[in-house]
Amino acid sequence: MPPSTPDFRLDGYEAVNDRVAECFWQHIEIDHRELTVLAEHHTPDDQHSYFVLHNGAVTWGIPGEPQLVALHLQRDVQARTFRFQHTPLPLPSMAQSWLIARGCPKESIGLRADMGPDAADEATTALEERLMSDCDHFALVTSYTDDNPDSMQTTVLLRAIDEKAPVPFRVLLEEVDTDTWTHTLREGTFTTFKEATDWWEAHWSGQGVLLPTAPPAARRTALPTKPSIPAPPAPRNGPSR
Repeated sequence: MPPSTPDFRLDGYEAVNDRVAECFWQHIEIDHRELTVLAEHHTPDDQHSYFVLHNGAVTWGIPGEPQLVALHLQRDVQARTFRFQHTPLPLPSMAQSWLIARGCPKESIGLRADMGPDAADEATTALEERLMSDCDHFALVTSYTDDNPDSMQTTVLLRAIDEKAPVPFRVLLEEVDTDTWTHTLREGTFTTFKEATDWWEAHWSGQGVLLPTAPPAARRTALPTKPSIPAPPAPRNGPSR
Protein backbone atom coordinates (compact mmCIF):
# COMPACT_ATOMS: atom_id res chain seq x y z
CA MET A 1 0.00 0.00 0.00
CA PRO A 2 1.54 3.37 -1.01
CA PRO A 3 2.33 5.63 1.98
CA SER A 4 -0.24 8.22 0.87
CA THR A 5 -3.13 5.74 0.74
CA PRO A 6 -5.15 5.85 3.98
CA ASP A 7 -4.93 3.08 6.54
CA PHE A 8 -8.23 3.39 8.38
CA ARG A 9 -7.07 0.96 11.10
CA LEU A 10 -10.30 -1.00 10.92
CA ASP A 11 -8.88 -4.53 10.82
CA GLY A 12 -11.02 -6.62 13.16
CA TYR A 13 -13.74 -3.95 13.33
CA GLU A 14 -17.24 -3.98 11.87
CA ALA A 15 -19.63 -1.12 11.27
CA VAL A 16 -21.98 -0.62 14.20
CA ASN A 17 -24.98 -1.40 11.95
CA ASP A 18 -25.88 -2.09 8.33
CA ARG A 19 -26.70 1.54 7.57
CA VAL A 20 -23.25 2.69 8.69
CA ALA A 21 -21.64 -0.13 6.70
CA GLU A 22 -23.50 0.87 3.54
CA CYS A 23 -22.73 4.57 3.96
CA PHE A 24 -19.05 3.88 4.61
CA TRP A 25 -18.85 1.83 1.44
CA GLN A 26 -20.70 4.42 -0.67
CA HIS A 27 -18.82 7.47 0.58
CA ILE A 28 -15.36 6.20 1.53
CA GLU A 29 -14.41 2.62 0.68
CA ILE A 30 -15.59 2.68 -2.91
CA ASP A 31 -12.95 5.34 -3.70
CA HIS A 32 -10.26 4.00 -1.36
CA ARG A 33 -7.63 3.58 -4.07
CA GLU A 34 -8.20 7.17 -5.20
CA LEU A 35 -7.81 8.66 -1.72
CA THR A 36 -4.59 10.41 -0.75
CA VAL A 37 -3.80 11.35 2.84
CA LEU A 38 -2.99 15.04 3.26
CA ALA A 39 -3.14 14.93 7.07
CA GLU A 40 -4.08 12.39 9.73
CA HIS A 41 -4.18 11.92 13.48
CA HIS A 42 -4.94 8.87 15.62
CA THR A 43 -5.63 9.13 19.35
CA PRO A 44 -3.43 6.97 21.61
CA ASP A 45 -6.45 4.99 22.84
CA ASP A 46 -7.34 4.13 19.20
CA GLN A 47 -10.89 5.41 19.66
CA HIS A 48 -10.63 8.23 17.13
CA SER A 49 -8.94 8.79 13.78
CA TYR A 50 -9.03 12.03 11.82
CA PHE A 51 -8.16 12.39 8.14
CA VAL A 52 -7.89 15.12 5.52
CA LEU A 53 -8.11 13.24 2.22
CA HIS A 54 -7.90 14.15 -1.44
CA ASN A 55 -10.31 12.13 -3.57
CA GLY A 56 -8.86 11.76 -7.04
CA ALA A 57 -12.05 10.12 -8.29
CA VAL A 58 -13.84 13.48 -8.07
CA THR A 59 -11.69 14.87 -10.89
CA TRP A 60 -13.58 12.57 -13.27
CA GLY A 61 -17.02 13.48 -11.93
CA ILE A 62 -19.15 16.62 -11.94
CA PRO A 63 -16.97 19.68 -12.76
CA GLY A 64 -16.28 21.93 -9.79
CA GLU A 65 -17.14 19.49 -7.00
CA PRO A 66 -15.00 19.65 -3.80
CA GLN A 67 -12.07 17.25 -4.05
CA LEU A 68 -11.26 17.00 -0.34
CA VAL A 69 -12.87 14.84 2.34
CA ALA A 70 -12.72 15.39 6.10
CA LEU A 71 -13.21 12.03 7.84
CA HIS A 72 -13.69 11.28 11.54
CA LEU A 73 -13.66 7.61 12.52
CA GLN A 74 -15.00 6.62 15.95
CA ARG A 75 -14.21 3.13 17.29
CA ASP A 76 -15.64 1.15 20.18
CA VAL A 77 -12.51 -0.80 21.07
CA GLN A 78 -14.44 -3.14 23.37
CA ALA A 79 -17.25 -4.03 20.97
CA ARG A 80 -14.89 -3.81 17.95
CA THR A 81 -17.33 -1.62 16.03
CA PHE A 82 -16.99 1.76 14.34
CA ARG A 83 -18.98 4.78 13.27
CA PHE A 84 -17.88 7.68 11.09
CA GLN A 85 -18.63 11.24 10.08
CA HIS A 86 -17.43 12.83 6.88
CA THR A 87 -17.98 15.84 4.67
CA PRO A 88 -16.60 16.97 1.30
CA LEU A 89 -14.91 20.37 1.49
CA PRO A 90 -13.07 22.53 -1.04
CA LEU A 91 -10.03 23.71 0.98
CA PRO A 92 -7.63 21.92 3.35
CA SER A 93 -8.01 24.56 6.06
CA MET A 94 -11.78 24.04 6.03
CA ALA A 95 -11.32 20.28 6.39
CA GLN A 96 -8.89 20.85 9.26
CA SER A 97 -11.36 23.21 10.95
CA TRP A 98 -14.16 20.64 10.63
CA LEU A 99 -12.00 17.99 12.30
CA ILE A 100 -10.81 20.34 15.04
CA ALA A 101 -14.45 21.10 15.85
CA ARG A 102 -14.90 17.33 16.39
CA GLY A 103 -12.11 16.96 18.89
CA CYS A 104 -8.93 16.69 16.84
CA PRO A 105 -6.05 18.66 18.38
CA LYS A 106 -5.15 21.52 16.06
CA GLU A 107 -1.44 20.86 16.38
CA SER A 108 -1.92 17.23 15.31
CA ILE A 109 -3.67 17.73 11.97
CA GLY A 110 -1.08 19.73 10.03
CA LEU A 111 -0.75 19.00 6.32
CA ARG A 112 2.03 16.70 5.17
CA ALA A 113 4.98 18.73 3.90
CA ASP A 114 5.48 16.48 0.88
CA MET A 115 1.95 16.89 -0.48
CA GLY A 116 2.09 20.61 -1.44
CA PRO A 117 1.56 23.07 -2.92
CA ASP A 118 3.19 25.30 -0.31
CA ALA A 119 1.81 28.67 0.74
CA ALA A 120 3.29 31.38 -1.46
CA ASP A 121 3.27 34.16 1.14
CA GLU A 122 2.56 35.11 4.74
CA ALA A 123 -0.91 36.40 3.88
CA THR A 124 -1.90 32.92 2.70
CA THR A 125 -0.48 31.26 5.80
CA ALA A 126 -2.23 33.73 8.11
CA LEU A 127 -5.61 33.30 6.41
CA GLU A 128 -5.36 29.51 6.46
CA GLU A 129 -4.48 29.62 10.15
CA ARG A 130 -7.51 31.80 10.86
CA LEU A 131 -9.83 29.57 8.83
CA MET A 132 -8.71 26.57 10.87
CA SER A 133 -9.88 28.38 13.99
CA ASP A 134 -13.07 30.14 12.94
CA CYS A 135 -14.31 28.55 9.74
CA ASP A 136 -17.09 26.90 11.76
CA HIS A 137 -18.54 30.39 12.23
CA PHE A 138 -19.59 30.27 8.58
CA ALA A 139 -21.83 28.04 6.51
CA LEU A 140 -20.64 26.79 3.14
CA VAL A 141 -22.99 28.05 0.44
CA THR A 142 -21.17 26.73 -2.62
CA SER A 143 -17.73 26.20 -4.10
CA TYR A 144 -16.07 25.53 -7.42
CA THR A 145 -12.73 23.78 -7.97
CA ASP A 146 -11.05 24.12 -11.36
CA ASP A 147 -8.18 21.62 -11.65
CA ASN A 148 -7.11 22.68 -15.14
CA PRO A 149 -3.28 22.64 -14.92
CA ASP A 150 -3.13 26.01 -16.69
CA SER A 151 -5.43 27.76 -14.20
CA MET A 152 -5.82 25.72 -11.03
CA GLN A 153 -8.06 27.62 -8.62
CA THR A 154 -10.88 27.22 -6.14
CA THR A 155 -13.57 29.67 -5.12
CA VAL A 156 -15.66 29.27 -1.97
CA LEU A 157 -18.76 31.23 -0.96
CA LEU A 158 -19.48 31.38 2.78
CA ARG A 159 -22.27 32.92 4.83
CA ALA A 160 -21.85 33.99 8.45
CA ILE A 161 -23.92 31.95 10.87
CA ASP A 162 -24.36 35.06 13.02
CA GLU A 163 -27.23 36.98 11.40
CA LYS A 164 -25.88 40.24 12.87
CA ALA A 165 -22.52 40.01 11.10
CA PRO A 166 -21.86 43.34 9.32
CA VAL A 167 -20.44 41.58 6.25
CA PRO A 168 -22.23 38.23 6.15
CA PHE A 169 -20.90 36.88 2.85
CA ARG A 170 -17.31 35.94 2.13
CA VAL A 171 -15.55 34.54 -0.90
CA LEU A 172 -12.27 32.66 -0.65
CA LEU A 173 -10.06 32.44 -3.72
CA GLU A 174 -7.21 29.94 -3.88
CA GLU A 175 -4.91 30.04 -6.90
CA VAL A 176 -2.13 27.55 -7.61
CA ASP A 177 1.08 28.41 -9.47
CA THR A 178 2.03 25.12 -11.10
CA ASP A 179 5.48 26.44 -12.09
CA THR A 180 6.58 27.09 -8.50
CA TRP A 181 4.09 24.61 -6.97
CA THR A 182 2.84 27.23 -4.51
CA HIS A 183 -0.59 28.66 -3.82
CA THR A 184 -2.14 31.89 -2.63
CA LEU A 185 -5.39 32.26 -0.67
CA ARG A 186 -7.31 35.51 -0.49
CA GLU A 187 -10.60 36.56 1.11
CA GLY A 188 -13.24 39.02 -0.06
CA THR A 189 -16.28 40.28 1.85
CA PHE A 190 -19.75 41.25 0.65
CA THR A 191 -22.77 42.73 2.38
CA THR A 192 -25.36 40.97 0.19
CA PHE A 193 -25.76 37.64 -1.53
CA LYS A 194 -26.22 39.39 -4.88
CA GLU A 195 -22.93 41.27 -4.54
CA ALA A 196 -21.13 38.01 -3.78
CA THR A 197 -22.65 36.10 -6.69
CA ASP A 198 -22.12 39.04 -9.07
CA TRP A 199 -18.40 38.92 -8.22
CA TRP A 200 -18.45 35.12 -8.58
CA GLU A 201 -19.94 35.23 -12.07
CA ALA A 202 -17.64 38.06 -13.17
CA HIS A 203 -14.58 36.19 -11.91
CA TRP A 204 -15.42 32.95 -13.68
CA SER A 205 -16.28 34.80 -16.88
CA GLY A 206 -12.70 36.10 -16.95
CA GLN A 207 -13.29 39.75 -16.07
CA GLY A 208 -10.39 39.87 -13.60
CA VAL A 209 -12.36 41.55 -10.81
CA LEU A 210 -10.59 42.09 -7.48
CA LEU A 211 -11.90 40.77 -4.18
CA PRO A 212 -13.16 43.52 -1.84
CA THR A 213 -11.47 43.22 1.55
CA ALA A 214 -12.78 43.88 5.05
CA PRO A 215 -11.04 45.65 7.95
CA PRO A 216 -9.37 43.20 10.39
CA ALA A 217 -11.93 43.92 13.13
CA ALA A 218 -14.74 42.60 10.93
CA ARG A 219 -13.01 39.37 9.99
CA ARG A 220 -13.91 37.39 13.09
CA THR A 221 -17.50 36.54 13.83
CA ALA A 222 -18.88 35.86 17.30
CA LEU A 223 -20.25 32.40 17.95
CA PRO A 224 -23.94 32.29 17.05
CA THR A 225 -26.81 32.15 19.50
CA LYS A 226 -29.20 30.65 16.93
CA PRO A 227 -28.97 29.22 13.41
CA SER A 228 -29.25 31.61 10.49
CA ILE A 229 -31.68 31.44 7.61
CA PRO A 230 -29.98 29.62 4.72
CA ALA A 231 -28.74 31.74 1.87
CA PRO A 232 -30.50 31.51 -1.50
CA PRO A 233 -29.16 28.78 -3.78
CA ALA A 234 -25.90 29.82 -5.41
CA PRO A 235 -24.82 28.81 -8.89
CA ARG A 236 -21.90 26.38 -9.11
CA ASN A 237 -20.82 27.87 -12.40
CA GLY A 238 -17.16 27.82 -13.27
CA PRO A 239 -15.20 28.62 -16.40
CA SER A 240 -17.03 28.52 -19.68
CA ARG A 241 -16.53 25.31 -21.62
